[in-house]
Amino acid sequence: MGEAAVGVLLRQWRARRRVSQLGLALDVGVSARHLSFVESGRSRPSAELLIALTDGLNVPLRERNTLLLAAGYAPRYPAHALDDAALRPAREAVQRLLDAHDPYPGVLIDRCWNILAANAAARTLMAGIPAELLGPPTNVYRVCLHPDGLAARTVNFEEWASYLLAQLRRTIAVTGDSTVLALDAEVRAYPNVAHGLDAAGDSAALLVPLVLDVDGRRLSMFTTLTTFGMPLDVTLDELAVELFYPADDVTARLLRDMGEAPGRPG
Repeated sequence: MGEAAVGVLLRQWRARRRVSQLGLALDVGVSARHLSFVESGRSRPSAELLIALTDGLNVPLRERNTLLLAAGYAPRYPAHALDDAALRPAREAVQRLLDAHDPYPGVLIDRCWNILAANAAARTLMAGIPAELLGPPTNVYRVCLHPDGLAARTVNFEEWASYLLAQLRRTIAVTGDSTVLALDAEVRAYPNVAHGLDAAGDSAALLVPLVLDVDGRRLSMFTTLTTFGMPLDVTLDELAVELFYPADDVTARLLRDMGEAPGRPG
């Protein structure tokens, strides 16, 4: 890993973002000639220039560390484990959010959409799913799209699958993560997903509900994603809270009833 390597990585990120060399140079305030020298390996960028370029390209913190290492600099962004004491305030804030959202489902996910925490309502919805689909780690795409998972209960499966696959493609575009690429290949090989791809297409609506049949009762929910503002830690940068809300009054009542049912997961 050296000057040539960091130049190649920068060029790859610029191509992924579909930004011209001149456009990035203007955004960052550096000459296009100097940026060309950096990308070709003829000039070694300073750590400050690398940070500015990765800001301009919206490169995730994990990959910013990779670029810094490739240029011979120490990583600038720590990556604490979620249970590390340094992340306790963030962890407690997420837990309060999930608990307060009950009896509506809520989960904490990483950038691969692995579930790191879930409230009781979310665990109730996943009851009965085969253990082999629940990991560890439990993955939202795998649980929702596998024919033995929630797909079997999803009334509007093609519409919901189209939304999820679009989200997966966006994650690949943002991160370039090989794990996410492998997950994309896995779920697209599911027989129900492969069958519905052409029909679903890329025309998912702005607000797509998840409609489930739960013991003959229809639940219709939409979701929101919440992230941390201005994170400087890799773990925090990759976390999001997905909260499900009832799309109609009937669903709201059913979710409240399910929340009061005896034997509900704690």
